[in-house]
Amino acid sequence: MKYTALQGTRDLLPEDAPKWRYIEDKIREILSLYNYKEIRTPVFEQTELFKRSIGDDTDIVQKEMYTFQDQGKRSLTLRPEGTASIVRSYIQHSLGEKSPLVKYFYFGPMFRQERPQKGRLREFNQYGVEVIGSLDPLVDAEVIELGVRINKAFGLEGLKLYLNSIGCKDCRPAHRDAFNQFVKDKIEKFCQDCQLRLLRNPLRIFDCKNEKCIEALKDAPMILDFLDAKCKEHFKKVREYLDQMGIEYILDGRLVRGLDYYTRTTFEIKSEALGAQDTLIGGGRYDLLVSELGGKDTPAIGFAAGIERLFLVLEMQKKFPPEDEKLDLFIAPLGDEAKSLGLKLLKDLREKGLRCDVDFLGRSLKSQLKEADRQKAKKVLIIGENELKKGKGTLRDMETKEQKEIEFGKLVQEL
Repeated sequence: MKYTALQGTRDLLPEDAPKWRYIEDKIREILSLYNYKEIRTPVFEQTELFKRSIGDDTDIVQKEMYTFQDQGKRSLTLRPEGTASIVRSYIQHSLGEKSPLVKYFYFGPMFRQERPQKGRLREFNQYGVEVIGSLDPLVDAEVIELGVRINKAFGLEGLKLYLNSIGCKDCRPAHRDAFNQFVKDKIEKFCQDCQLRLLRNPLRIFDCKNEKCIEALKDAPMILDFLDAKCKEHFKKVREYLDQMGIEYILDGRLVRGLDYYTRTTFEIKSEALGAQDTLIGGGRYDLLVSELGGKDTPAIGFAAGIERLFLVLEMQKKFPPEDEKLDLFIAPLGDEAKSLGLKLLKDLREKGLRCDVDFLGRSLKSQLKEADRQKAKKVLIIGENELKKGKGTLRDMETKEQKEIEFGKLVQEL
């Protein structure tokens, strides 16, 4: 039987791994400037955690989660997103008592049983940030600016920031009444999923990608028009801070995000290069989630971003730096005695921080030189019978093809 990676998963092969590291390293570097600390959580949690946080009626919970029963007959789920686990950890370890405001970031795999397509896999990797403990709109502005900064640091082109406020539990009843009035004669124009959303969470209809539903919502009342005084003031301050930092944005009254825990500020950064799956970063406030999961009433905001999508755009726009993974030295031994000496030299060179390798297949000198060239070695040390007698190796520069003799004891100094 021939085994292959499952649909919706992929192998990260050695030629792509350096690019992946480049992405992670650059993001970590920026996050450290903003004083974010890394947090890591398990890849599976109790199923109930995601039902309560994401929303029992969302597509993620209803259709997309990888849920299973363990030997103790507990229902467990591979995490479909990162925020719920971090809030669970925040509550479990009383992190709010150690500091009134915490700023975390994470990297890790997430799992959703969706239809695989460009930029969307069933096992996908995300990085994200969470700021827990402040309702200040200044925090919203920093988080949004951070998302913009990360994408600009990669030199990406064709980016757009979309911004909205979906209010709070006090604003939404009036909007719900107006929206229900608007759709009461149009119910049959919506897809089946949206007809269910009408009963449970009408706001989430704005997140539907069905063209029929988008058309039916053309003149629908927007939540922005129903914000109460506090939410209006909060959103006004967020926009003022973004204006002060020179960050351009597009107000989008339809931007609600697909998770039930969002409140007030929501935002997305999109790329023109990606087509339908164009969102690089999505996030917003979730001021009720900590208390919903059993903690104290604590405001919070964050965002998540798909690394695979970022990888795609970087490749499409040719933004990856040229690879610089050359070997400092490749040792080409000819015979057992030469292999023994080569092994000792390798140990000494690697201890000095030099990237080195050796032939393990007993090939001819010609084949070893070809392998050194394939490995992009800067230099090759040839150790044959004559070199062993002299106590000197032949050092070959792979670019100029020049060769010279060098005492084995002086090799580290030479390199």
